[in-house]
Amino acid sequence: LRMLQVKLIVTGDDFGYCPRRNQGIVDCFLAGAISNVSLLVNGSAAADAAKLARRHNIPIGLHANLSEGSPVCEVLKTNSPLLNQDGFFHGKMGFRTALSKGLLNMSEVKQELKAQVELFHELTGHLPPHMDGHQHVHVLPEVRHVFAEVLEEYGIQYTRVPIEPGLHNCDWIPPSLMDFYLGVEEDSFNTVDVFTKHGIRWPDIYIGLSTMGRNMSVSSIQSAIDSAILELTAKAPQSRTVTIELMVHPGYPSVPPIGGCGEGPDDFSQSWERLHELQTLIKPELQSHYKSRNIQLCSFKDL
Repeated sequence: LRMLQVKLIVTGDDFGYCPRRNQGIVDCFLAGAISNVSLLVNGSAAADAAKLARRHNIPIGLHANLSEGSPVCEVLKTNSPLLNQDGFFHGKMGFRTALSKGLLNMSEVKQELKAQVELFHELTGHLPPHMDGHQHVHVLPEVRHVFAEVLEEYGIQYTRVPIEPGLHNCDWIPPSLMDFYLGVEEDSFNTVDVFTKHGIRWPDIYIGLSTMGRNMSVSSIQSAIDSAILELTAKAPQSRTVTIELMVHPGYPSVPPIGGCGEGPDDFSQSWERLHELQTLIKPELQSHYKSRNIQLCSFKDL
C-alpha cells in the first residue's frame, strides 16, 4: 500500500442544524480533523453556518433534506403529500413509508430539491460542488431519478453512494439499525446505474455507517479505511490513487428548543455521541495514522 496515494474527504454532515453543531464542526475543521461539510439549508442555523464556512474557508456542499423539518419551497409549505398533518416532513422512516405507498409526488420532490439548491446558492454565493441526501433519501426508488436530474441540471458533479465495504461484518451494530443500513445499501446498488447515466461521480470508497456515534473510535476508523483500501486494490491492483469519503457527525450536543430544521433538535443531536465523534476525530493519533498511510485530507474540488 506504500505506493498508493489516498485522498480522504472527511465530511461533517448536518452543518446548519444548530449553533452548537456549527461550532463543533468548525472546531473540527480548524483542528484539521474534517476537510468538508454538508449544509442543511432548512436547518435553524443555516445562515450562520454559511457565514462560518466563508470566514474559515471551509469547503461546503448541500445535504438535501426531504425527511426532517420544513420544506424551503414556499409552495410546498402547505398542503403537500411531502408533509404530515403537523406540516413537517414525514421523518426518516415515515418518508420511506409514504414513498413505498405511492403517496409522494416526484415533481414536488424535484421542486423542493431545486429550491434547496437555490437557497444554498443564495446563502453561500456559489452552487454546491457536491450534493447528497440527509438520511440517505437521495438513493431511494424514484427519488434517485429526480435527484440525478437536478444535479445534472445545475452541473453538480459529485454525490455520495452509501455502499460501505465490510458493513456485513460489523456485529456491533444493533439488528434494527443494521436492517436500515442494509436497506440503504440495497437502494444504493440500484442507484449506481442511474447516477452513472447522468454523469454524476462519487469517491471510490464510502465509510460512515459503521463508525457513527458510539461506534466511532480511532481504531474503527483506521480499520475501516485499511480494509476498504485492501479490498479495492485487490479488485483493481493497478490503481495509484484511491478516493474515500468518510461521513461524520461531530458537534456539541444540541440544547432544546434551539436547533433542528423547524421542529427542534432530535435525540441523536442532543446525545453525547456527537461530542464523542468530535473528540475522536481530533485525536493526534488519527492524524498521524493518516500521515503514515499517505492519506491526504481534501474536499470534492480537489479530486
